[in-house]
Amino acid sequence: MEFTLRANLVDMISKEIFPAEITVSNRKIAAVKRIEETLDIYILPGFIDAHVHIESSMLVPSEFAKISVKHGTVGTISDPHEIANVLGIEGVNYMIDNAKQIPFHFYFGAPSCVPATQFETAGAIIDSNDIDELLSRKEIVYLAEMMNFPGVIYKDEEVLKKIVSAKKHKKPIDGHAPGLMDETMKTYFDAGITTDHECFGYTEALEKLKHGVKIMIREGSAAKNFDTLIPLLKDFPDQMMFCCDDKHPDNLIESHINDHVKRALKAGYDLFDVLRAASYNVIKHYNLPIGLLQTGDNADFIQIDNFEDFNILKTYINGELVAENGDSFIQSVEAPIVNNFNCSLKQPSDFKIKSEGDKIRVIEALDGQLITHETQAKPLDINGFAESNTEEDILKIAVVDRYENAPIATAFIKNIGLKDGAIASCVAHDCHNIVVVGTNDDDICKAVNAIINAKGGISLATKTEELVLELPVAGIMTDLPAEEVAELYIKLDRRAKELGSQLRAPYMSLSFMALLVIPELKLSDKGLFNGKSFEFTDVFVKESN
Repeated sequence: MEFTLRANLVDMISKEIFPAEITVSNRKIAAVKRIEETLDIYILPGFIDAHVHIESSMLVPSEFAKISVKHGTVGTISDPHEIANVLGIEGVNYMIDNAKQIPFHFYFGAPSCVPATQFETAGAIIDSNDIDELLSRKEIVYLAEMMNFPGVIYKDEEVLKKIVSAKKHKKPIDGHAPGLMDETMKTYFDAGITTDHECFGYTEALEKLKHGVKIMIREGSAAKNFDTLIPLLKDFPDQMMFCCDDKHPDNLIESHINDHVKRALKAGYDLFDVLRAASYNVIKHYNLPIGLLQTGDNADFIQIDNFEDFNILKTYINGELVAENGDSFIQSVEAPIVNNFNCSLKQPSDFKIKSEGDKIRVIEALDGQLITHETQAKPLDINGFAESNTEEDILKIAVVDRYENAPIATAFIKNIGLKDGAIASCVAHDCHNIVVVGTNDDDICKAVNAIINAKGGISLATKTEELVLELPVAGIMTDLPAEEVAELYIKLDRRAKELGSQLRAPYMSLSFMALLVIPELKLSDKGLFNGKSFEFTDVFVKESN
């Protein structure tokens, strides 16, 4: 197949824009010829998400790609950490196999922390020997985010073996170091870790940049750091990349990395600095064969109308037109069902919290952030049991082990905002046990059992209703088309807000309340956890404390 395009070529290498005739032949850029002609469209390299968990979209890779190409995305650096925590290497292989069936550049990492910590129950273990085997494969291009920063800092033998394997195979190592500063930061990155997408503050990111770390500006469905970090692009353009990390289906329908680009350009940042953060810097850091519109490159590019509106007119991958004017030409493919869901239905009494004091620790959720704070409050005691207090917005939260029948961990959370009912999800980082928040035990139990019956999903329950988006693929994804998933998700999201939640993305925020590697206070299936001291703590505050 051979064809020719005329457009204003945005050259990432020379940092210039010029009218050109571009010849595509056999999936490659065969020739680029400068011409003297006034043209009204622009051609430039497609976008790459520098760090994303495809699973958080609740879509299998092929469906994720079908939507993201509409927004000019041609590739992703994908960490299959979520499905790996459920199914181990079988889950990683599932993602790779599905991704191979469609025209899109998926580059997967070897999940470095399965399980992420020893303080929660996962469905699988990937040890250093498994990591070495994964990194030897061409489909695996990097060691995915090293969440176990204490293991790096204190030189845990198993953690260091994984890092050594990445160096042996000459593959980059992604970081995950929220809040690390000064000497602990230096120790962590000096181990060979080269990136971080977990900077919540400007000063933190600046210190890491000065240490030579590549910083990813993240804007996902829950964690939104764009406004805080984008000023760093001006002084550190070669060290910045754009990523989403986690993107729920409704948000993916609306935009992807193109949103980063539009916002940065609107704010007045240099065109080439912005576009390089969306493509060139990612390609160079991970040594990807994605094309940059140079002769001999793979024919991966997009066409836009202008830099003000930045409408994506066409997306090409390997010379194939995969999207045009909002229509995707990627076809859905069969997605076999794999799963690992082995717990039994629960009873409302399983969620009772016996009163053991006059003060409780409360997880304070923060809208648009993965971090939480610890606050304390007086419990609402009813007949010797601590209950949700909707007037104070202190609700019961529980985590249910999905892999076996075990005692349920319970605690309290603030800022979810429900005035009635309960919401639940087993899209719950990192181990994907069931996380539920509710106003009463009956609705909490009802929401949990809806997920157990479906062997995975997100749900909502009140006394008179039960809604569930079933996620049969590993309990975290579905084989349904993206548009249908988005419609069902929007219905649940809207209903949660009607019940009182003020969060921008209630289910996405809920999914991070069991993420122990992000401070400060979280809940695993084994109990309440302090992410600063990296140890369990009690729900009830003891007098001596």
